[in-house]
Amino acid sequence: RRRQTLSEPVGSAAGSPPRRSGASLPGLGGERRRSQLARDSSTAYFGVVQLAAIMGPMGVLGEENRTNEVKMELYTRLYLPGLTTPLNELASDPKPELKDSTNLVEVQIVLIIAYCFIILLGVMGNSLVIHVVIKFKSMRTVTNFFIANLAVADLLVNTLCLPFTLVYTLLGEWKLGPVLCHLVPYAQGLAVHVSTVTLTVIALDRHRCIVYHLESKISKRISFLIIGVAWAVSALLASPLAIFREYSLIEIIPDFKIVVCSEKWPGEGQLNYGTIYSVSMLLIQYVLPLAIISYAYTRIWTKLKNHISPGAGNDHYHHRRRKTTKMLVCVVVVFAVSWLPFHTFQLVSDIDSKVLDLKEYKLIYTVFHVIAMCSTFVNPLLYGWMNSNYRTAFLAAFQCEQRLDSIHPEVSGAFKAKKNLEAKKNQCTGAPTNV
Repeated sequence: RRRQTLSEPVGSAAGSPPRRSGASLPGLGGERRRSQLARDSSTAYFGVVQLAAIMGPMGVLGEENRTNEVKMELYTRLYLPGLTTPLNELASDPKPELKDSTNLVEVQIVLIIAYCFIILLGVMGNSLVIHVVIKFKSMRTVTNFFIANLAVADLLVNTLCLPFTLVYTLLGEWKLGPVLCHLVPYAQGLAVHVSTVTLTVIALDRHRCIVYHLESKISKRISFLIIGVAWAVSALLASPLAIFREYSLIEIIPDFKIVVCSEKWPGEGQLNYGTIYSVSMLLIQYVLPLAIISYAYTRIWTKLKNHISPGAGNDHYHHRRRKTTKMLVCVVVVFAVSWLPFHTFQLVSDIDSKVLDLKEYKLIYTVFHVIAMCSTFVNPLLYGWMNSNYRTAFLAAFQCEQRLDSIHPEVSGAFKAKKNLEAKKNQCTGAPTNV
């Protein structure tokens, strides 16, 4: 789905809806064809098509008395969404109304601050999560391995996708080469898929253990296998984003060309594979996982609420499970809420292509994009706020401690006590103990 191409600039060819005909500009025939391209092409193509429509067969803008400066100025204004002057009046109007708030200096400064804030917090927070899970033995649990995998996916977005998104959004032209044209949107799609698969696996694992009282959790070896499968499946699902792309140089007018990185899907008219892929990914990547996760955590919450009465012997263990479940539910809620506006906007764009003609289309897209990307740095904050083990591990990492019990001895003590209890149970049943 297009949300997987969020690494591309909003309001540009690469970050636009996937229903693309792939038609080239030369040889546009007739007003009907030009109107169709204006509706169905990407936002960068939007400006290109409007310019081609003005030129027409008579070449209005091809007059030699037009200087390059005038051509550049007119193109710059036509490159933006939000056309408020009718096409048939543009040729006679030297300065048509094309306003776009995202090109204001104040708005661009806010965008730079927002993206840099997300990147900085995301890199620091997710790197810290990965570090403590690897460094401290007591943190190497199956659930924490899955959480670390989620952090790796978010870190991929923070380091590879968002910086290029910011650069491309500000430049309005792809100047990063053909390799990154294919790689950046693919990496974004891969990371989003891995995140949803990981959240679903965590929910199903906890549902299996808590609802069905299966204390024999997934082994670490199996957890690594699941993580590998998640990345493989995600890579396969995101592969069309790298395959169906076009890095091309478009000549707007003589002696003036721009480089675009756009989606290029086979199929036109009623059968457009870009639209099919877009809707399919909405279901596979967002709707279906959230339905499964919601069902799993609803059953878990009901079970934990009614499972045990206060004052029972294992009340402490039960309380820890409830707190961990609360934290994981919050992670899912943050993911769902942060992505909901963007997915809704994209779905509306799929249904009604007139949305692309909105004056503030680019601004709306940008705001929803920033909201969606906030999910990449919020998770580590939730871990530190809602989970004492992560809070202790973060503190130990900042103080360069080698052991968690150097900060809070009870953490290591609780871990050792649990291991000793398991060893005693194994001795009573004659089962071998692991040292």
